[in-house]
Amino acid sequence: MNLTVFGATGGVGQEIVRQALAAGHRVTAVVRDPARLSVTGDALEVFRADLTDPEAVRPAVAGRDAVLSGLGARSRKDAGVATRLTRTVLGAMEAEATRRLLVVSAAPVGPEPEGAGLLDRGVRGIVSAVFRDVYADLREMEAEVARSATDWTVVRPPRLQDKPVSGVYRTVVGGSVAKGNFVGRADVAHAMLAMVDDPATVKQGVGVAY
Repeated sequence: MNLTVFGATGGVGQEIVRQALAAGHRVTAVVRDPARLSVTGDALEVFRADLTDPEAVRPAVAGRDAVLSGLGARSRKDAGVATRLTRTVLGAMEAEATRRLLVVSAAPVGPEPEGAGLLDRGVRGIVSAVFRDVYADLREMEAEVARSATDWTVVRPPRLQDKPVSGVYRTVVGGSVAKGNFVGRADVAHAMLAMVDDPATVKQGVGVAY
């Protein structure tokens, strides 16, 4: 497949690029600073952009089979960046009639897991309060994506870890993973790539966790 990755220098984004290249896909990595992208490969195109103008981003998404985004706030002070940058991606995709889109959100933005106990709900409440602005940004990003003409999937992981890809994790289409407190960035990338051609995930939020 011919894929475009936004947020390609982030933890999840860089893993998407690495694993997609290893799987034989052609990848366009959209970055603001190419020096921060450590992945290389003959099938990799590095596209430099600051994501302020959808017109400037159109060549990066034109004719692609899917667009995968790891865009999001790196800290609480960056709240708002996910919605703002994703809006640019959506504008470019809709102008080019590129349909398939997968984005990373967060587990607390999704529905409460089935069978969640008092402790689980309490922890979820505390985390949501601490990162209130970040999650408000992600909720608005999800709303923008859901209103778009794309065939979207929102992937909602819990706390992220830096671990090697295992390919062993749980997913819940339309819900959240019960007692799923952690997942590796590499496995989030693995899950997103597996969902690209999975029709069951289109226009759905998908929980992913160990």
